[in-house]
Amino acid sequence: MDQMIPVEVDYAKAGVPAPRERATLHLMLLPHLEEITLNPERPLVIVVPGGAYAWCSNREAEAVALKFLAEGIHAAVLRYSVAPNRYPVSALELGWSIQYCRENAARWHVRPDAISVLGFSAGGHLAGTLGTLWGEPELARALDGGASWKPDSQLLCYPVLTLGEFAHEGSRYNLLGGEDDPENQLARVGELSLETRVTPETPPTFLWHTAEDPSVPVENSLMYAAACRRNGVPFELHIFERGGHGLSTCQEITSVSADQTVPDNTAWMPLAVRFVMRHAERDPAEAEPEG
Repeated sequence: MDQMIPVEVDYAKAGVPAPRERATLHLMLLPHLEEITLNPERPLVIVVPGGAYAWCSNREAEAVALKFLAEGIHAAVLRYSVAPNRYPVSALELGWSIQYCRENAARWHVRPDAISVLGFSAGGHLAGTLGTLWGEPELARALDGGASWKPDSQLLCYPVLTLGEFAHEGSRYNLLGGEDDPENQLARVGELSLETRVTPETPPTFLWHTAEDPSVPVENSLMYAAACRRNGVPFELHIFERGGHGLSTCQEITSVSADQTVPDNTAWMPLAVRFVMRHAERDPAEAEPEG
């Protein structure tokens, strides 16, 4: 199924104005074939493009989702609201998307306990927000149904994660705006510096970055991985030597310049697929017949 779904968030419940343009969820679901009886329900990955919270990059969207489809994983792409909309607008939209996919899992043949979020750059911050702050009252007020919007795993690609020393300043400004109250701004920076918000309940996390990234320092991934380690969160971290920022698939098809085509770094995709599939494996006890 290939379908564009309008995101239906009750922004008023969260005390924020509704965006002028509605966010959309592009569903790219594998067809269900009756003759396939082995694992007919499959994991789903929601791709969250980057763009500094100012736009949603087309290079980090459907081209990436198609890679997962080719590996037998359902996919979707969220085009979320960006500046001048501020936090928590986009977080509500991703939360709704996870919840919506989980509610429709049976008819789409999706594993409801294997829904992952994959975010690039600022989209990595958005994906990580749901992975760490899924229980926040701001989200709960607008999203009914308990923790039904918590992702089962998160994949963070050259992500913006900290809003402190190693922040990407453009993403921070677009997410928070220019606060008149410096103390409130400082508090928000602390709340949304995600490396400080990791807990043992944070879902399994896959991270990749490049050591040369000039826009979002590699410390973003390093600090988050260290926080996962301290909290006992399963994680996988890959730091590639070469490459700048915004690499997407690291192939020519998603590159705007030659330096974004980095063949060595294309390894991140099969690693990510294996991570999703590994964490989607059922408990062997579930397959044992009763009695």
